[in-house]
Amino acid sequence: MNSKLFTLVAGLFLAITILGFSDFQQSKDWVAPSSADELKNPFKGDKEATAKGKKLYAKLCAVCHGNKGKGDGVAGAALNPKPADFTSDKVKSQSDGALYWKITEGRPPMASYKETLTDEERWQLVNYIRELEKK
Repeated sequence: MNSKLFTLVAGLFLAITILGFSDFQQSKDWVAPSSADELKNPFKGDKEATAKGKKLYAKLCAVCHGNKGKGDGVAGAALNPKPADFTSDKVKSQSDGALYWKITEGRPPMASYKETLTDEERWQLVNYIRELEKK
């Protein structure tokens, strides 16, 4: 293979890898590992925890996920993939543990909250997300 052709092929491969591969990965559904389903919400049904989750949601999540959790927040409009719609059947069908895992681990463009929120605060958010689902 001559050097010009090699350079062209290598450049195309690099461009596809940098630009296309991340978009390809992000277009796939985000599925928590099955072990996340085994995590039990220690604050399930706790109204105080849900109220605290609402405050955290307003502070950290609404900007992307929207005030009503429909994935329509102002900052979310430019994101790929789009923020989850917490009122959708797709989210409703996930276990509390799966939602907790996603909040904990994150996946670009969503941040990981493992280091910034306590376990309790992440479960509080799960509780509030469940409230959003009901509306």
